[in-house]
Amino acid sequence: MDRINVTRSSMPPFEEYCEEIRSIWESRWLTNMGEKHEALTQALREKLEVPGISLFTNGHLALEATLRALDLRGEVITTPFTFASTTHAIARCGLKPVFCDVREGDYTIDPAKIEALITRDTCAILPVHVYGNICDDAAIEAVARAHGLKVIYDAAHAFGERVNGVSVARLGDASMFSFHATKVFHTIEGGAVAYRDEALTTPLQMQKNYGITSPETVEVCGGNSKMSEFQAAMGLCNLRHLDEELAKRFRADARYRERLSGVPGVRLNPIQPGVERNCAYFPVLFDGYKWTRDEVFERLLAHGIRARKYFYPATNAFDCYDADPRKTPVALHLSQCVLCLPMYAGLAQDEVDEICDVLLG
Repeated sequence: MDRINVTRSSMPPFEEYCEEIRSIWESRWLTNMGEKHEALTQALREKLEVPGISLFTNGHLALEATLRALDLRGEVITTPFTFASTTHAIARCGLKPVFCDVREGDYTIDPAKIEALITRDTCAILPVHVYGNICDDAAIEAVARAHGLKVIYDAAHAFGERVNGVSVARLGDASMFSFHATKVFHTIEGGAVAYRDEALTTPLQMQKNYGITSPETVEVCGGNSKMSEFQAAMGLCNLRHLDEELAKRFRADARYRERLSGVPGVRLNPIQPGVERNCAYFPVLFDGYKWTRDEVFERLLAHGIRARKYFYPATNAFDCYDADPRKTPVALHLSQCVLCLPMYAGLAQDEVDEICDVLLG
């Protein structure tokens, strides 16, 4: 049995959550944008410093809803170095994912390689803030403006982050956040779309609630992806404890860096200038180390330590896509060399030391 998992969900005190959901028992309003949903919407609008935010039952459906709300058609340029959800959302909306390679330094989409992939069918760019590393928004926006393209960020890893003092939620036309149980901030399951143009509010609302605009009017063929009151209640509790949870993550991150910095063949996730991090993950690139990434993975597993090959394989290597991962060589190399070590608020210093001891041999 694993003794140290790759992640563990943060939880508020049991009594606090029970008190938060007490009013749900009294009202019997369990879903459909009730009191807790509205309270969390307002709290996140303030936290993320955006005029518009729409909550969803999970981040994947939030991303699909965004693509549909923007009425996109054709091709979307994106990164293959991401979780399956990013690429699947594009394909499930009837759009074609076009894979752009990433930068070796921070694993995010390479803006210098986007323009060559633009065709008459390109409608949008969908970059990913990988492990909380923020994309080069200025360069991406310049390309997008020159070609009249939308920019939708997959910000699943970047909750609460700021770049040069600006909330990442304000970048692009929209940003999707995941509130899955393993994330820095979670609502058990859940997600949200943040946006600056409040004109997106109604299309997003229709996408998550069957296209219903009044008791007797249905204007579009929408789905059902509303966040429940119990999810929202968990979010309200977790938001109160976010700062203390982040502080614990920073302590674990600092200990890892103290133990692993400067080890030949071991490259740590960069700390980007101007970025207020959230320490969502601790990825390590093993390139020229005495053991391969897969060998390190197996050594840790033999000691009851669960790491994760995140992301492997790259999404353009999936059987369901007719793509060649060799066309994105940097992403392919990263997918073969990166291992995410355990990272969560409850990870103790002695556990970090144990992980590093096994890793260093």
